[in-house]
Amino acid sequence: MSIGNSPEDDRPSEDRTPPVDDARPSIGRVLQQARVDAGLTVDEVSQSTRVRIPIVHAIEQDDFSRCGGDVYARGHIRTLARAVGVDPEPLLAQYGAEHGGHVAPTPATPLFETERIRSEPRRPNWTAAMVAAIVAVIAFVGYTVVNGGDDSGDSQQAAEGSTPATSKAPKPSPTTKKPVDPKPDPSDSAIAAAPADKVTVKISAADGRSWISAKDHNGRIMFDGLLEQGQSKTFQDSQKVDLVLGDAGAIQLFVNGKQIEDEFQPGQVERLTYTKGDPEQG
Repeated sequence: MSIGNSPEDDRPSEDRTPPVDDARPSIGRVLQQARVDAGLTVDEVSQSTRVRIPIVHAIEQDDFSRCGGDVYARGHIRTLARAVGVDPEPLLAQYGAEHGGHVAPTPATPLFETERIRSEPRRPNWTAAMVAAIVAVIAFVGYTVVNGGDDSGDSQQAAEGSTPATSKAPKPSPTTKKPVDPKPDPSDSAIAAAPADKVTVKISAADGRSWISAKDHNGRIMFDGLLEQGQSKTFQDSQKVDLVLGDAGAIQLFVNGKQIEDEFQPGQVERLTYTKGDPEQG
């Protein structure tokens, strides 16, 4: 009786390796869950990040084909993660591991073609330059002769004591216009005045940049966009101002001339409403 391996044992060992189960949640699932936890709708995220609604839906379904390329996909992931309060770096690392993202090298052919068709430098046209110089000299001489003849005639008339037929009218005195006072910066004047019959809100990105949205009492958007670090915006309405702060920890808030002392955490999304009587204390 011969001793040997069965036909099943002759199969490669890699065929019997169980598949690896990656339990890590997908990029789209992480962004969707963070948005729901922050209490934001897809429409609100689209307005604050300027990423179109269909692309936000596609990314939350892990479909990056609508982003327009690897670079745009990474930018959308970073933007959406910051808007919903998630650290974008782990998601970008996960995207790189799953999709690669190597940039194709630029072909060298166009460079050589450009060198081949480069035109020769033009030589200066000295003949044209000399003709232009001669014309300028002739024009100057003619102008001098004409003006010199007029001056001699005037001096001869003055020497004979003749009275000129017409006298020159006196020049009117120039009127001085009062300089217009420059209009004050609305961000400063609104806080300095802080009228009692209106609500005035000033937002300053002192510690970083943040997406902000401001609406008046009718629901009309007064501002919806990114406030860079060091920039400020002032909003004023007759009744109330509704705010959405994408990163409240980076914001300094002034309401009706008084600073709001709430300690917001970095990356915290806040929905706030202020009226004419706010703040009650402070």
